[in-house]
Amino acid sequence: MLKWKAGSIALFQSDLYETNSLVVETSDYVLVADPCWLPREVEEIRQYVEGIRAERKLLLLFTHSDFDHIISYGAFPEAEVIASRAFADKSMAEQESILEQIREFDDSYYLRRPYVITYPVVDHVMEADGQIMIFGDIRLTGYSSRGHNNDGMFTLIEPLGLFIAGDYLSDVEFPYIEDSIISYEETLHKVEPIIARHPITLMVPGHGETTGSLNELRRRRDAGLNYIMNMRVAVASGVQGNIDQLIAGCAFPRNMTKFHQSNQLLFQNEQTP
Repeated sequence: MLKWKAGSIALFQSDLYETNSLVVETSDYVLVADPCWLPREVEEIRQYVEGIRAERKLLLLFTHSDFDHIISYGAFPEAEVIASRAFADKSMAEQESILEQIREFDDSYYLRRPYVITYPVVDHVMEADGQIMIFGDIRLTGYSSRGHNNDGMFTLIEPLGLFIAGDYLSDVEFPYIEDSIISYEETLHKVEPIIARHPITLMVPGHGETTGSLNELRRRRDAGLNYIMNMRVAVASGVQGNIDQLIAGCAFPRNMTKFHQSNQLLFQNEQTP
C-alpha cells in the first residue's frame, strides 16, 4: 500500500478506487490526510505513523466528509482534526447517514475494524478561503472546494509546496458532482489563483496519480471544466448518444457510467425552469 516515500512525505494508495492517503513529517508534527480504506490498509498507515512519530503531535486532515475519506478516524484517537466549517457543522442526521454508509460497506464485505466508527470531531476549523493555520514549522492554507460535496476543502501545505485537492483534479475520474454544478465550476476556477499565490511542488488528488507538473494540473482542471461545458451542451441537445460519448474510453466504464448518469440528472434539473 505504501506507494512511495520521498524525504518527509509518504503516499499510501488503497487498492480501492486508487484512493490516496498522505503522511507528512515535520519537526513537531506528523500530519495524516484522509487515511483509508480497508482495515489492513488503515493498520499499515497507523503502524507507519507510530513508527516515525516519536514524541510529535498527530494531526488528521480530512478533505471532505464522504464516508471513504473519514472511515479510519477511530484508528487515530489521539489526533487533532483539521477540516472545513461545513464538515464540522454537519447535523447529527447527516453524520449518522455517513456513518451508516460505512457500516453498510463493512457489512457488505464482512469487514471488521478494531476501532469504533464515529464521525470526526474537528479541533481546527477552516472558516474561510485563505485562512492560515500554523503548526510548528508548517503553514496550512485552506480554500473551500464545494461541488463534489458541500464541505470540501483544498489545503496548501507550505513551505513543502503540497496541494491536497481531495476529490478534484484526478487523472482517473471525471467530475463526480454530488452537491452543485456551479459550485464545482467555482472550485475549479480557484486553481489558477492558488497556483499564483502558492509555489506548488506536488498536487495530491483523492484518487489517481499525483503530479508535480503545473501543466498537468492545469490540464486536469481544464478537462473538468470541459466535461461540465460539454455535458450542458449534450443534455440541452436531448440526444442520449451525445451524453454517453462524453465518457467514451473512461478507465472503468462499468462503474463510472453510474456516476456519469447521476451527473446527467443534475444537469437535467439545472436546465429545468
